[in-house]
Amino acid sequence: MKRLQAFKFELMPDGGQQQGMRRFAGARRFVYNRALDIQKANYAAGGKFIGYVDMANRLPEWKRAFEWLKESPFHTLQQSLKDAERAFKNFFEKRAGFPRFKKKGSGESFRFPDAKQFAIDQANSRIKLPKLGWMRFRNSRDIVGTAKNITISQAGGKWFASIQTERELEQPVPIATSAIGIDVGIARFATLSDGSFVAPLCSFKKHEKRLAKYQRRMSRKTRFSKNWHKAKRNIQKVHTTIANARKDFLHKTTSDLSKNHAMVAVEDLQVRNMSRSAAGNAEKPGKNVAAKSGLNKAILDQGWFEFRRQLEYKLAWRGGILIAVPAHHTSQTCPCCGHVAKANRQTQAKFECVDCGYQNHADVVGAMNILARGYRAAACGEDGSGLARKRRAKPASVKQEPTEVTMQEPAHA
Repeated sequence: MKRLQAFKFELMPDGGQQQGMRRFAGARRFVYNRALDIQKANYAAGGKFIGYVDMANRLPEWKRAFEWLKESPFHTLQQSLKDAERAFKNFFEKRAGFPRFKKKGSGESFRFPDAKQFAIDQANSRIKLPKLGWMRFRNSRDIVGTAKNITISQAGGKWFASIQTERELEQPVPIATSAIGIDVGIARFATLSDGSFVAPLCSFKKHEKRLAKYQRRMSRKTRFSKNWHKAKRNIQKVHTTIANARKDFLHKTTSDLSKNHAMVAVEDLQVRNMSRSAAGNAEKPGKNVAAKSGLNKAILDQGWFEFRRQLEYKLAWRGGILIAVPAHHTSQTCPCCGHVAKANRQTQAKFECVDCGYQNHADVVGAMNILARGYRAAACGEDGSGLARKRRAKPASVKQEPTEVTMQEPAHA
């Protein structure tokens, strides 16, 4: 099997190299936003989607109009146009929302897509980048495989290099033979079908008061003054601490689960829909907005999407499989007799079947049902919910309402 893996290192650039990287990131952001602006104007005029090749042909014209674009490597600018095209493809295929303009200071990065454009001297802990020269990095681990591309990014006032490698491995055979179902939540981060659970970290909640204090201090400073920038750096440090703690927690949890189980069944949760704001608008104001806002904050603090993403590729690396099953009624279905009723779940934690009297923790019951659906999905190739037969029984003559198309999809997508 072919494994793609990224190795991330902190860079140690000098002042001139930092200035150059900021210029490259700014040029990349400018090209991305300009391409997005042209696409939106073209769509408003009734035109078709402009592909990467046609958009890249405009780069020389942009460089003549904006001389400072010539200071950036053209590979990074071309890659920015490819990123813009990929963003639209994700939107057309309903994997993401409509692309938005990139803002200065948020997610600054640029990529060299070909290994010929950079050099790595790991023995001396240095990397060579176009127009920047050799740059030292914190050599914390060995780079395994053949380097394919490198992405330079900034986070928390520091610069990082993420080197993606490729290598051939034999198809792994899982050492573990057990299967487990996982029910994610807020009171318990992950409840397993064997009755055990993983306590939540809640990294944002732990630092929320300190973050609010720094934000209040920043709001009292003169905008863009030196003191304002100092206060902003303090806020960035808190956000970096929160993100690093959550990332460490998720990596340790997913590594442990992927090592000890050959099959893992999880709920197919739509986190974006679950954490959508309930504020509404002036015509249709939302209800219980404050309570829903707190729930959204707690959901996003858990990192459920990243948990599933890490679990999927780590299981694949070890020869295991991840199965996502529908989440409806998992905590209202009795695992003993199969009776489904809202009254079965009497409280947030208590489950008692009104038909057979079976009792257990509600999250454990949910995990047991998720595992059972995972077995059905693995055996029958269905979604595991038991509703596939009902879906097939629907008449084919049911009228389908037309959907509104916001932009024409490219012919090659």
